[in-house]
Amino acid sequence: MNNKERVVSAPEQERYTAALSYVWILCLYPLLFKKNSAFIQFHAKQGLALFILEIISFLFLVFAPLVIIICVILSILGVKAAIAGRYWKLPVIGDWVKKLGI
Repeated sequence: MNNKERVVSAPEQERYTAALSYVWILCLYPLLFKKNSAFIQFHAKQGLALFILEIISFLFLVFAPLVIIICVILSILGVKAAIAGRYWKLPVIGDWVKKLGI
């Protein structure tokens, strides 16, 4: 385990809800309706950042395929971390989320 992740004993329901955060627009559900869980909010904010990045990439279709592949890979890793009950900060995007205060 590196310094970017922290394991918590989140209930199974919270882990699956957090995993939902990485599935495109579904990040809005936990972001808006599960505000009482820091674990869920952590993953929901990163999922929102990925979602925004995907939308922006569609505006620049030249880079869209590469960005989408990267986002899918990061989403899969985010889902795995959430289900395992880990706080895992996405490379680069996790820092943006923190700086922007999302």
